[in-house]
Amino acid sequence: MPNPLVSVCVPCHNAGPYVSQALKSVFEQTYHDFEIILVNDTSTDITAEVLATFKDPRLTVINQKCGSASKARNLAFEHSKGSLIKFFDADDILSPGMIEKQVARIEDRERSVATCEWGRFQKKNLSSYTPNRQSVWRDMSSKEWLIESFRDARPMMQPGIFLIPRGLIEEVGPWDERVSPIEDFEFFSRLLSVADDIKFCDGQTLYYRSGLESNLSAKRSREAIEGTLHSLLSGTACLLDKKSTKPAQMACANLFQDFIYTQYPDHEDLREIAAQRVKELGGASIEPNGPSRFQQLRKFLGWKIAKRIQRLLGS
Repeated sequence: MPNPLVSVCVPCHNAGPYVSQALKSVFEQTYHDFEIILVNDTSTDITAEVLATFKDPRLTVINQKCGSASKARNLAFEHSKGSLIKFFDADDILSPGMIEKQVARIEDRERSVATCEWGRFQKKNLSSYTPNRQSVWRDMSSKEWLIESFRDARPMMQPGIFLIPRGLIEEVGPWDERVSPIEDFEFFSRLLSVADDIKFCDGQTLYYRSGLESNLSAKRSREAIEGTLHSLLSGTACLLDKKSTKPAQMACANLFQDFIYTQYPDHEDLREIAAQRVKELGGASIEPNGPSRFQQLRKFLGWKIAKRIQRLLGS
């Protein structure tokens, strides 16, 4: 039986300094039956010049205005032919054996999704890579994976972690182009809510580039905060529609409680929506996250005063 074709779908906007490294990490895979569909979304930097240096026929570049990563991913998927799909951002890096190992785990399983290890590195400094170990780094039911990921309100759903059977994407539908940011949370919550299980690939890594300044201000805007809440509401509803147990409700409540902690004292109306959802779900168990100084202050002053002091100090 021939190896299944893997389609690597890449949204790209002004990723000129990084896209070459990202693409090379795909071309250097030990698995060779893949195509790359890259959507260059009106980049104004050196992206086009960098892409022109790649002559491998497995790379298809589509130059089209999309305006969002979700739209670019959907366009790439529409042009893809693979039976297995990896959505991969243009500034991240794959370990060389990832696709081969992920294909081996799910090529005969139409309702399984493969995952891998992951960690962060800063800007261009790959030597700064640190693995972010999580309890979900193992084979497990996809719904239990969601519950466990939600429980500490730090789910990692970066697209490059996953390898997905095409049929699952066709079943749940495309990326929701109305959702931004954390559109990956909504998409993968929706997808994993209908999948059967997760197959984990030990020793294979997504290197996630952090510390880029380009989108930080946009993520702090009112529109972005509204989008974050919308994504949380949509993604958690997908899980609870399939598995509304007490552990699932508590895990979802923790996400909304973390939203309240994170946004305080701003956006009172949005925090009230989140608080109502926490109440409906039976309450949350998560404590506020923060540096040691904040944790010390909140023991004596409460988390709200500690948050205000933290903001005044700029920490």
